[in-house]
Amino acid sequence: MKKTNDLPQDPEDDEIALPFGSGLISGWLSAILAFLSLCGVLCFLFPQWLTSEQFRAAYSAEFARGLLFWSLIAAYVTGLISYVLNRSKRLAWFGIGVSLLASILGGSRIEIEPFQSTPYSLGLDWFAISFLFSMLIFIPIEKAFALHKEQKILRKGWRTDLVYFCVSHLLIQFIFLWTNGFAGTFFSWAATDSLQGAVRSLPIWGQFLLATFLADLFQYWTHRIHHRSGFLWKFHSVHHSSHSMDWLAGSRTHLFEVFMTRAIVMIPLYVCGFDPAALNAYVVLVGVQAVAIHANVGINLSWLRFILVTPQFHHWHHAKDEEYVDANYAVHLPIIDMIFGTYKCPKGE
Repeated sequence: MKKTNDLPQDPEDDEIALPFGSGLISGWLSAILAFLSLCGVLCFLFPQWLTSEQFRAAYSAEFARGLLFWSLIAAYVTGLISYVLNRSKRLAWFGIGVSLLASILGGSRIEIEPFQSTPYSLGLDWFAISFLFSMLIFIPIEKAFALHKEQKILRKGWRTDLVYFCVSHLLIQFIFLWTNGFAGTFFSWAATDSLQGAVRSLPIWGQFLLATFLADLFQYWTHRIHHRSGFLWKFHSVHHSSHSMDWLAGSRTHLFEVFMTRAIVMIPLYVCGFDPAALNAYVVLVGVQAVAIHANVGINLSWLRFILVTPQFHHWHHAKDEEYVDANYAVHLPIIDMIFGTYKCPKGE
């Protein structure tokens, strides 16, 4: 078990207050939406280089076009509101200016020409869409049901976590390549037709549950070994270095750990040969839960914490307390911690 004083310290003091009525909330919204819109336009212009081949299969061009259109509208509107309310005007000018640039480049009217997919591309589409929906869903929830009510949206260390979010999402295509290649190279001997046939005979919902359990079982031990190994702790301690818990905090993970953990989790999924529909459902669960379990949410989810990993469960793992830093390793199913004796979730706390 690692001592709490082994954790690297976060020296940043980049907290920013966003008082209501100052034009800062609308200004930041305009700037972010404009930037994400520009990312969307670039994805339409250069899909072969800036979009993930796997993620493109999860959405349609029309969905992306509609999302881009309304993001641009919202960026213009919030930019105008900020211009009226805020004395500085810098955020307003940035939001309106970048939105104008995105519109000049074609906006949502860009037609996609036929292109050849390449595995060596950035996941700019994955970054833009996941950031937009995570921000729009979790920030309002955190403000309405905050565990730490004094914590600001742009709290200490948010810039660091944003950089980690960008890097891990932009490199999603390379993470897919590495994890698939690792599992295929070292464990092809275990992927037998009889095993895969038995797994695929299960209904999709059964495959989804089995995939989630097996993936979390492998991730549990990978996570636990990261805490016990001095060498691996050097990488994993980055994740524990944040002094704030919110929807963005889960992104603070060393890239070495991301590649290693994803590769190991891929082993049972590759060997068992789950149906793509079950795997897609699991990927959705990973994307949502990885953000949700770090959220600054103080809702008591009662019996649900025994079935799914929730903020109420996972926050204890990030506590600056030696008794809890060596507990609650699962990221999906608490029953795995119960089986191996590392479940700790004090009632009412």
